[in-house]
Amino acid sequence: MAKSVVTYEKPVPHIGLADWYAKQWQLQQSVGTRTADAFELRNAGRIARSETRVKTEWNTYMNNVRLADRITELSKWGELLESLLRRLLSEINLLKDEKADTEREIDTLNYPLQTTAECISMRDCRRGTELTYDEADTELKKELAVIENVKTLLTNKVQAAWEKLNCLEEVKFKISLDVEDKTETINIDKENLGLDRTCANISYKPNALKVSKNAISYEAWVEHCSNMKTLADNELSDVYSFREGMQVTRERARNDIKAQQDVTDFSLRKRIYQTQKARNELEWQKLKMHKEMENLQKEIIRLEDELLHKTDAIKCAETRLENRSYRPGAELCEDEAQLGLKKEVLQLKQTEEDLARTIENAKATYNGLESLLLKVDRNLEDKQHSLSTDIMCLDMRSTLKTGDRTRLPNETDRNIVLTRMEKEIPLES
Repeated sequence: MAKSVVTYEKPVPHIGLADWYAKQWQLQQSVGTRTADAFELRNAGRIARSETRVKTEWNTYMNNVRLADRITELSKWGELLESLLRRLLSEINLLKDEKADTEREIDTLNYPLQTTAECISMRDCRRGTELTYDEADTELKKELAVIENVKTLLTNKVQAAWEKLNCLEEVKFKISLDVEDKTETINIDKENLGLDRTCANISYKPNALKVSKNAISYEAWVEHCSNMKTLADNELSDVYSFREGMQVTRERARNDIKAQQDVTDFSLRKRIYQTQKARNELEWQKLKMHKEMENLQKEIIRLEDELLHKTDAIKCAETRLENRSYRPGAELCEDEAQLGLKKEVLQLKQTEEDLARTIENAKATYNGLESLLLKVDRNLEDKQHSLSTDIMCLDMRSTLKTGDRTRLPNETDRNIVLTRMEKEIPLES
């Protein structure tokens, strides 16, 4: 039978209907399996996405909290150390002021030291018996020693203050460096706290999990901060006590010098009073000697006149005896008149010798008084020179007194103040 249509078939084996159904069932099973696997994968992916997102968000949140807490902790320590640093700066400035005040106090000691030395040298120019180791001399030398000791003590205090300032500067440097480190760390942590996954300046970093060589533990960091605080507190407490000690030392030194100056001034005034009393006594003795010498000189003149009178009397008696020696014959006898004239001559010669001896004694006494008067005059000059020297010393030392200790315009007002008689004296009407 002839074909009207030509058909072509692939030259491959064709399967049967049963195989087709089998293939169809196998394909459905594969689709079901793959679909179920895809569903499981989608659910697992959704769960993984949710869990990782939550975990990432919680990790980021917790680290942000940790960074915020760390910033708060650093800020507290930074504020505490900044407060200590401000106190350190204040104490350093105060200690510098105390050191400068002490140095000025040392400079002011040069004038009283020079004045005391000049007073000692001036009083050493006294003459004769007035050049004595008296109480004023002892007190002046003691005052010189006190000022020297005070100067040495204050100089040592200044040296100690300089060393203390060096220690404070070192502590200040450590604290300021630590504050700068904490400030920089706070800035870094704040910058990190502001970073998130949407920022443009984030990237992968090589070996991000590395541990720095200089890294320390948190406990060591806390101990370091505590040590810095303790160091600053110790230095602050020490420097306060040190400043108080410097003030006390200066005041005590000033009081010691003032007390010694008052004692020295009192001894000078006492010595001036003693010298004035001795000078007045010598002047009185000199006046008495002048009167005595005048009387003695008059007496010598009267004695010499009397001696001349006795010489004339001797001449008269001897002339009488000579004239009676020319009596003639038996008239030349030792009668009572002859014996009386001889006795008169002997008495007159004895009287002349006595008068001459008295005159010599009077002249020797007069010469002795005159020599003594010269000694008294020299001693008065020495006392006047010593008095002038001590008064000049007092006047020179009056410039050392300041404030309430300044010298009053006159001695009356000064005595009123010394005896506290202000309330006893009625007011002038």
